[in-house]
Amino acid sequence: MTSIHLDQGWFKDEHNRRLLLRGVNLGGSSKVPFTPDGATYRREGFFEHQTVSFIGRPFPLEEADEHFSRLRAWGFTFLRFLITWEAVEHAGPGIYDEAYLDYLYAIVKKAGEYGIDLFIDPHQDVWSRFSGGDGAPGWTLEAAGLDMTHFDETGAAITHAVHGDPFPRMIWPTNNHKLAAATMFTLFFAGNDFAPQTKVEGMSIQEYLQGHYIAAMQQVVKRLKGLPNVVGYDTLNEPALGYIGIPDLNAIPGPLRIGDNPTYFQSMLLGSGFPQEVEVWKFAIPSPRKVGRRIINSRQVSTWLPGRECIWKQHGVWDIDAKGEPVLLKPDYFHQIEGKIVDFNRDYFRPFANRIAASIRQIDPKTLIFVETIPEYPLPVWQDGDVENIVSAAHWYDVTTLLSKNLYPWLGYNIHTQKLVVGKSAVRKSFAGQIEHWKRKSFEQMRGAPVIIGETGIPFDLQKKRAYRTGDFSTATKTMNRTMQAMDDALASYTIWNYTADNTNARGDMWNDEDLSIFSRDQQTNPADIHSGGRALEAVVRPYAKATAGIPLRMSFNIRKKIFEFEFSHEENIDAPTEFFIPNYQFPHGYEVEISDGHYEKDQAAQILRYFHTRERQTHWVRIKNAR
Repeated sequence: MTSIHLDQGWFKDEHNRRLLLRGVNLGGSSKVPFTPDGATYRREGFFEHQTVSFIGRPFPLEEADEHFSRLRAWGFTFLRFLITWEAVEHAGPGIYDEAYLDYLYAIVKKAGEYGIDLFIDPHQDVWSRFSGGDGAPGWTLEAAGLDMTHFDETGAAITHAVHGDPFPRMIWPTNNHKLAAATMFTLFFAGNDFAPQTKVEGMSIQEYLQGHYIAAMQQVVKRLKGLPNVVGYDTLNEPALGYIGIPDLNAIPGPLRIGDNPTYFQSMLLGSGFPQEVEVWKFAIPSPRKVGRRIINSRQVSTWLPGRECIWKQHGVWDIDAKGEPVLLKPDYFHQIEGKIVDFNRDYFRPFANRIAASIRQIDPKTLIFVETIPEYPLPVWQDGDVENIVSAAHWYDVTTLLSKNLYPWLGYNIHTQKLVVGKSAVRKSFAGQIEHWKRKSFEQMRGAPVIIGETGIPFDLQKKRAYRTGDFSTATKTMNRTMQAMDDALASYTIWNYTADNTNARGDMWNDEDLSIFSRDQQTNPADIHSGGRALEAVVRPYAKATAGIPLRMSFNIRKKIFEFEFSHEENIDAPTEFFIPNYQFPHGYEVEISDGHYEKDQAAQILRYFHTRERQTHWVRIKNAR
């Protein structure tokens, strides 16, 4: 295991070498219970949320040796390890699953036995499984007065379990703008400002929700403290704005419009039993298009529990007029407070990040804090007194591929300019530039924080799952390669989304029909071969500079020609060699090494190359190619 510390935008080891971290998210199905099987397509028992167990996520302990040895063989020594708030505290507020925490300790300790470091990711998507994602326990929704059994009919959320098959592709993120998730995130981050009348057990709902979340995460830190391979903890995966900052509740959320798209105000009305005619949209390139309208909640069902009513009506956002018609009274209610325009990062996320970091460090003072805010959203600006020793855990995906599940080699999308990019060379430059943007902004705005791209990857069910029918994964390999190439070009650390031990061709990662796992049992034709079951390994399993005795300048790997090149500038105060991972998978018959100067040592059994530079020149290069 490596002793990792931070220094001016870089991860460094005990020798002060700059590190490039490589790993995966473990794992995709950790979002759902193991017992009973919580795969999102299953309706039976979906709402029985208090008696579930996540023991066995990411895989049963008896399978750990197999999976960790495979990940190590692929060069992955740094994991983003998924847990959920629900896994820890599903039985009720303040009731912690001690057996799960015991399992978590055992599986993380086992990773350490394979020399694998990790950070803990408290994962969530669109608040919870019951609002179409994962993360928070079901009782949090009930505490807010919401009846999760009516979310589908009232348009408060779309869930796979209730909607059934086929589940529309990539529709789940639209839940962020619908009543259930939007309400919960607003209450979690800003309930004191926007819902001061809403109390739970005598305390503000913001304090109730945040307090329980932080206390649950403290239970995890207490259990894992002392394990040397746990280097840090994330704040919260992909937090969402809720309604915070929305200037006009009459607006239709965007830019990702798929399926039913009520305005923010219509979402509130639907939840209170008022039928609404809403726009219906379809994903398309270059942008989604409206395809019609339809009426939702014709049976006038309420998504609020008996005796409860819409929190936003209670707070005067809307009301019923003398004619019995609903009227929006404060369209900019969430946009400003006493004339001051609110800012999510400044006013709500930074205070939350500081609070949870302080709570974690009460238990483990030296641990790293991994901070991530909303994807494709400006990074927070760190101020005096904010938590230090942090990592920016940004996410980046090839958006056109992710949403369309097709490869367009000549087409890309720039998340910062929100424009399409045309031409292969322009796409490659744009992809690397977007990642470099995160590195630059993190350094400037978060006091020199290094970046790890916490999520990146591709869907493997491309072209309507063609590869599963033909056995030809060449398109997936090309698609993955351009993402991995961008990471190399930007000299980025990353953890691929994802490795799912129980992935299948039929059901993917067991969550909302997503299928991004680089491993599947359905591709495992020879269990005796550690690589069998891997997907697009020609692109995934790459040589890289693990530890550089100076400043990395350039890195590339040509997967067709099997040529790896690296250039760096040395630093005088480092005596340790530059160390590379050189996978036997790519060079099964050995490899030749060309160097600018100095000498090298091969350890092909450990898949390591050590390069010792001279002091006679400032920059050095290493070139690896197939043995003749």
